[in-house]
Order: sequence, then structure tokens, then C-alpha cells
Amino acid sequence: MSADPLRVPLSGDTPAERLARALPLAGTRGQDYVERRGIALDVADAAGLRFDPDWAGRAAVLVGLHDGQGQLTSVHGRYLTTLRGQDKMLTVGPGGGVVSVLGGWRHDPLILVEGLFDALSLAVCETGAAATIGRWAPWLPQVCAGRAVWLGFDANRPGEHEAARYAQALPGATVRRLAPPPGCKDWSTALVKRGRAGVTRWLRDCLAAGDTNAR
Repeated sequence: MSADPLRVPLSGDTPAERLARALPLAGTRGQDYVERRGIALDVADAAGLRFDPDWAGRAAVLVGLHDGQGQLTSVHGRYLTTLRGQDKMLTVGPGGGVVSVLGGWRHDPLILVEGLFDALSLAVCETGAAATIGRWAPWLPQVCAGRAVWLGFDANRPGEHEAARYAQALPGATVRRLAPPPGCKDWSTALVKRGRAGVTRWLRDCLAAGDTNAR
């Protein structure tokens, strides 16, 4: 993966400047977008989502990535619409952070997922998670040490590869795989297909039973 730009393309704004100017979701197309994906406005607001009508040329919902001390490192934007050949998202900043939802990496159990909407989908089920956005945060081994860490990456070959990579990169943790329900590629898809009750039940059963792949 190539490095993310340090400033917002076209405008030259820093991530912090752009996030500070972004709008609350309520009453914007950003609210419509998250609600279409099964995320209630209060859940999105609690996670820090904002709306930018011109994130490098297109409307997007934004969220901050923060390091282990809570400092903003990057801003991730998920575009509301994409045409063929366009990127679905754009992340700006030097990296080294995660998106924390409902406590993120501080939540017990500690669950790592890939995408913003995976973490939001778990939040709908009242479960906290940290979204990596496909990036590595070098302080994660320290905060994961001595804890059980559930890897909730996608149920496909790239997701399994990512889970294996994190299992190797977190030597001080007890690592368990937390796959989405059968027939669902990720947690966002699971929320749409299974609904809040179905995903909540799946999470409860998986977390209670543990996993035979624990190290």
C-alpha cells in the first residue's frame, strides 16, 4: 500500500484542520448515508463521524484515527458515492492510529476490525471495537500485551491473511479469530443481512465459547 497523503488533496489542509471544519452529520447527506447502512445517527455521532461535502472533490463522512495517547494521527473519509474507477475512501495523515468506537482498544474484550463500518456495526450491537483501516499502528503490541485480542477481519482470503499477520505481530497477546456470521463477508454486511439481534447473538456466542484457533 502506498503512503497516505499528508495533506488533503486539492485544498492542502492538514487532517486536523479539515476535521475541525467538517459538519455534524445531522441534516446532511452524511446522515442519510450512515442510516442507509444501518447505523443510527446517535451511534455515528458517538463515534465522532462528521460530514465533508468536498473531501478532495467528493462528499464523504469523516472520522479521526488516534494513537495510543489519544492524539489525532490521520483522518479517514468514506465517500458517499463512487463511480467506476473511483476510490471508495481516502485517508490523509502520517498514520499510526486506529478508529476507536465505544472505547476501541480500551474496550474489553478487545476486538480489531478493518473498516469503519465494521466497527460501527458492532457498536450498533453495543460492542466496542478498533478499526485499523488497513493500516498498522506500532503501539498496538504494547496495549494488547497480556490480553485476549479478537481479530474480526473479513471472512475472505485477504481477511484471513490480515488475521495471520496480526497474530504474528501481537506476540504478547492471546489471539483469537472472530469471523463474521456465515454468508457475510464483513460485519457491515452481517448487520444488513442478520439485523442487530442476529449479529448480537452471534457475537455473544462466539465470545462466550472462545475459539480453537487461540494461541
